[in-house]
Amino acid sequence: MTTVAGGVRAVARIVARDDGRGGASLPVLDSEGPLALRRTRGSGAQARVMLVGAMSGPLGGDHFTVEADVEPGARLRVGSAAATIALPGQSKGGARYDVRLRVADGGELHWLPEQLISARGSDLHVTTRVDVGATGRLVLREEQVLGRVGEESGRLSSRIRVGVAGRVVLDQELACGPGAPGGWDGPAGLGGYRAVGQLVVVRPEFAAAPVMARLLGDNAAVMPLAGPAALVSAVAADALRLREVLDEALAAVG
Repeated sequence: MTTVAGGVRAVARIVARDDGRGGASLPVLDSEGPLALRRTRGSGAQARVMLVGAMSGPLGGDHFTVEADVEPGARLRVGSAAATIALPGQSKGGARYDVRLRVADGGELHWLPEQLISARGSDLHVTTRVDVGATGRLVLREEQVLGRVGEESGRLSSRIRVGVAGRVVLDQELACGPGAPGGWDGPAGLGGYRAVGQLVVVRPEFAAAPVMARLLGDNAAVMPLAGPAALVSAVAADALRLREVLDEALAAVG
């Protein structure tokens, strides 16, 4: 961890490797400062890691980075112990949270953190970049809540880019809160809802049998991507309902 005048710089890194005995080892599990990684009890061949926030944040001026590499044949599931809350800090600058995920051929990653809450007065930019091999598998969940209970949202921008076998299948950006482009909360945007989320599912079998585009209830939709992947987008009144909608959507994708 590095502390500078503008805030804190911290990096966490995970490497999952097939252990040759039907399971997965974690030869790299490094974290620092506000980012703490803990291995938890796995299930079958799947290794499990929990991201635990050791400090508040990210605050204004902070820059956090989380990296995960899943090597050929390994299976990894990553969650977080609690929601991440973006807060204003002493620095006038915004905060950054970068996620870098790589899944090799034959690897599988379930990236399932808890919600990101944009508190009033905060300014956070999140980037998520994922590279998946041709026979890799991915389930990625992203959930964002605009403000705590009874609170206005901070400024939040988020970009997610997913590539499969070197081909970009999704490159999407969302900006919400004060200073965001007009219309973000209108009928063509969030429509007054305060929780927004998405699932990205990559499976080799989708190449031959893509998912069908369809609505899932009133507030969610599933769409095939230009590759062996699918995207589910959803909005909801609160974090609890958003999770229910995304869980239902994941079951529907199959």
